[in-house]
Amino acid sequence: MQDSPRVRIWNTQLIRYAGYDTGTGIVGDPDTAALTRYCQSRGWVGEGTPFDLLPLVIQVGDREPELFELPEETVVEVPLSHPEHEWFADLELQWYAVPIVSDMILEIGGLRYPAAPFNGWYMGTEIGSRDLGDRDRYDKLPEIGERLGFETTTDRSLWKDRALTALNRAVLHSFDRHGVRIVDHHTAADQFERFEHEERAAGRSVTGDRSWLLPPNASSTTHVFHTEYDETVRTPNFFYRDASLPN
Repeated sequence: MQDSPRVRIWNTQLIRYAGYDTGTGIVGDPDTAALTRYCQSRGWVGEGTPFDLLPLVIQVGDREPELFELPEETVVEVPLSHPEHEWFADLELQWYAVPIVSDMILEIGGLRYPAAPFNGWYMGTEIGSRDLGDRDRYDKLPEIGERLGFETTTDRSLWKDRALTALNRAVLHSFDRHGVRIVDHHTAADQFERFEHEERAAGRSVTGDRSWLLPPNASSTTHVFHTEYDETVRTPNFFYRDASLPN
């Protein structure tokens, strides 16, 4: 029996925003600039806003990848506002409700499944601290810091920390306001600690990569900061595939 052609999803997540290279900077998400250029080379044209939904890029075997646009009504997006700063809504920031990871290979019993998207729900810092806060992503901290009236010319004012807290507060507030499930990093750490206790009580060991378990905010306030973990990799598990793009 001939094997079926392998299916590959080139998007890192099923829902991602485009990143347009304007020659003087990126409009949108710099993390998707390469995939955006590929989609444009295939005839896709976005609106050019910071939050345009990228099409799905799916390849079967050695065939040329096909592009499939996501119907807007199928994607829940959350506009961001802050409970104490009305001007925050003027930033016109938003994020999609569900992270659906699609760039990992699922390995079970020696078999590898290259197209096995999975999802959970967001932890607030994934959006606030990383997607919107990182310098190589949307890099919104300088604008938020200035809006808050912080001294942004010196790091000793801790303006980044304070702006980051405001941004993460806005993310949690907005998701709650729109009825979209999300967890804060303190609650997530507490949940993981309970999981550790339950696993040990059942006679099972806990493995984990501490660098991924530590939240990017207030790390030392969580038990994870003070705990060492066995980093043994077991299967079934998800593994990252190579990050190359179609030719």
